[in-house]
Amino acid sequence: MNKRKINNARRSPFAAILVIAAGLLVAGGGYAGATAAVAHSTSGSYTQEQVDLGKKLFLSNCASCHGKNAEGTNYGPSLIGVGAASVDFQVGTGRMPGQASGPQLMKKPVQFKQDQIDALAAYVSSLAPGPSVPDEKYLATNGNTTRGGELFRINCAMCHNAVGAGGALTEGKFAPNLKGVEAKHIYEAMVTGPQNMPVFNDANLTPTDKKDIISYLKYIEANPSAGGEELGGLGPVAEGLFLWLFVLGGIVGITIWLGAKSN
Repeated sequence: MNKRKINNARRSPFAAILVIAAGLLVAGGGYAGATAAVAHSTSGSYTQEQVDLGKKLFLSNCASCHGKNAEGTNYGPSLIGVGAASVDFQVGTGRMPGQASGPQLMKKPVQFKQDQIDALAAYVSSLAPGPSVPDEKYLATNGNTTRGGELFRINCAMCHNAVGAGGALTEGKFAPNLKGVEAKHIYEAMVTGPQNMPVFNDANLTPTDKKDIISYLKYIEANPSAGGEELGGLGPVAEGLFLWLFVLGGIVGITIWLGAKSN
């Protein structure tokens, strides 16, 4: 009898409505939760005054390429959803505003003061949720340098070299040298993936992982190579070339000198 009631309930026209409503409720709840998680990653510390100032700066310095509403044009991508971290990295390193088009934006002197950069970041982050400027606790260099070195070699060394010395990529692009780069900008690059760099969100590398990587980079920057002169940290090719040209060449030169002296 119960089975018959269940079958009748399944055939009821209200059953399909209930199933659709439950599906919408679950999907909507999941989307709201995901949106809240992303929104949480966008700093809410900006004031309306900063947003208004940022919009003025954006319209006078950025809109010609990125559009009046940051929707993007043929000359620049949309900035909707890139977050405050992307703005702070690109403008804070001088890459933006761009000087000229090319395979890769070059680092140059910063053209804005930090409060203006914060205002631009506030305006762009107000358009849609996105990665925020990292918390100071993840920028300290007291992380696990051993683990950070391992993570860096697994995820970053193929482009940046094992000690962050940088390297060439295809079609005139390159991975920059990380020596002297601010910890904040290293973190922001990981979460935003500027230019050819992939995005390492918190699902790929947790904030603690990123802190360990930054600690590793700052450690090798502050401490000399245990093996002596590192020749720019460019690896075995540069070291092998040095051996062939100078060490082996010196041995040949000494041999010739000794032979000439004995004669």
